[in-house]
Amino acid sequence: MGLLDILLGRTKPVGADLDRLFALPSAAVTLEAATGFTPTGHGAVCFATVEGAAFEQSHREVQDLLDADTDRDGPPVELRRDDYGYTWLVSRRSPDRLPALVNDLHAVNSQLEANGFGPQLLCSLAGFEDPSGRRLALVYLYKRGTFYPFAPLPDGTQRRDHPLELQVRAALSGDLRLEPDLSRWFPVWGAPGL
Repeated sequence: MGLLDILLGRTKPVGADLDRLFALPSAAVTLEAATGFTPTGHGAVCFATVEGAAFEQSHREVQDLLDADTDRDGPPVELRRDDYGYTWLVSRRSPDRLPALVNDLHAVNSQLEANGFGPQLLCSLAGFEDPSGRRLALVYLYKRGTFYPFAPLPDGTQRRDHPLELQVRAALSGDLRLEPDLSRWFPVWGAPGL
């Protein structure tokens, strides 16, 4: 950061710290105690769509890496595109294996970053559900190094359960580095893994 940046009030962006993902299992315990939400075993990494041989090679490397885990529920990683043009690498584990899911998300992010696709990484999420079937995601913003809750209303409309999101923020403030700027709590409608 130079003198001109300081004078103009620009700040250096926070770097991604993928190791923050490893705080999710302990945060899940707090989340369950405070709200009744438990892991679904689904998670995903989202990035701007990339085409070409280099990305295909990275995707194969990720699958090979995760294929080595023989204690897996289903395919290692599923590649999906959403309605907004973003690509998602989705991992599924049994709900009681959140640490293994977090390892998957970390491995996918790390592999894509190591292969030069870090600028395309947008977010990672882990899915949660309460006994009544309401869904919640804890979303990690790659470029900000922060988490935020995303809770769509169960009625199928594209509306959020803001009171629940704020309740989750209050409950997890001691467990995760939460995004302070609510305008960056982007909706991830129809996200695979949610």
